[in-house]
Amino acid sequence: MTPPALAQAPVLAHVTRGAVVESVHRASVAVTASDGSVLQAWGDPHDPVFPRSSNKPLQSVAMVRAGLDLPPHHLALASASHSAEPFHLDAVRDMLAAAGLTEADLQNTPDLPYDPEERDVWIAAGRAARSLAQNCSGKHAAMLATCRVNGWDIATYRDPRHPLQQLMAQTIADLAGEPVAAMAVDGCGAPVMAISLAGLARAFGRVAAADPGTHEGRVADAIRQHPEYLGGTRRDVTALIQGTQGVIAKDGAEAVYAVGLADGRGIALKIADGGQRARPVVLAAVLRRLGVESSAYERLESAPILGHGQPVGAVVAADLDGTMSVGGSTTNDA
Repeated sequence: MTPPALAQAPVLAHVTRGAVVESVHRASVAVTASDGSVLQAWGDPHDPVFPRSSNKPLQSVAMVRAGLDLPPHHLALASASHSAEPFHLDAVRDMLAAAGLTEADLQNTPDLPYDPEERDVWIAAGRAARSLAQNCSGKHAAMLATCRVNGWDIATYRDPRHPLQQLMAQTIADLAGEPVAAMAVDGCGAPVMAISLAGLARAFGRVAAADPGTHEGRVADAIRQHPEYLGGTRRDVTALIQGTQGVIAKDGAEAVYAVGLADGRGIALKIADGGQRARPVVLAAVLRRLGVESSAYERLESAPILGHGQPVGAVVAADLDGTMSVGGSTTNDA
């Protein structure tokens, strides 16, 4: 059965070609207040989803709680889906070396660089897919380093029964204020934990508003100080953090986005069809509705539709006022 967060999701983005709406994207969104309550919602905010890589900052909190002590740029990289730019790869190598490890210890799925330009350079140089280049190598390096700190087995660190993965599930549940609803295997081979959009938003709000020096505050400060390590120089998530005062954010596969504001509010969204092109556009509309000032809107809202190489349409946000949900029940589906 299709989950409510997908089946009941309202249309929140239109894809235009000329003057015609050619396609639509449905999405569910949760906005939580500083006390963790649901402030606003579109679609079902309480239905579990897999946040995919949007879980990574929460997993970093778990690793810091377990005694992992990294410099801020490495801690941002632990929370990253990096673009495999040279500075990302150098930092992963440095993180591994500091723990007495090498790339051979990484168990994430070998891949080509996430960033298209870096991928072209990689292929032109005749390089094969590698675990180092895969966008989750920073998280995997940090997981291995956490195992070293605690004397845990590094050969089985991806096993859901491993102490590290158990701690990550417990930490995500703690920050989200709800139990983990399901566990599966993420694209990189590590476990991924499902929570509701409300829980994801709540967790990001808590991390963003945490006091400096706390485990959560250390992760938030690292992300704010080094957003280029969290994403990359050409990534919308990096532009969002750089252009918005006090924010933390993390994009995820299958069109998930999570944001924490400095005042403790949180935002989490899921595009129902997994279409990444609508993800930043819908987020920008929600941020604007909340009155958030940002210099990143032009970047987030730039989603042209091309015809013969020229813009002939765009992905644009729908009217959010006409798709508001109360208690998970949509009042008017656009």
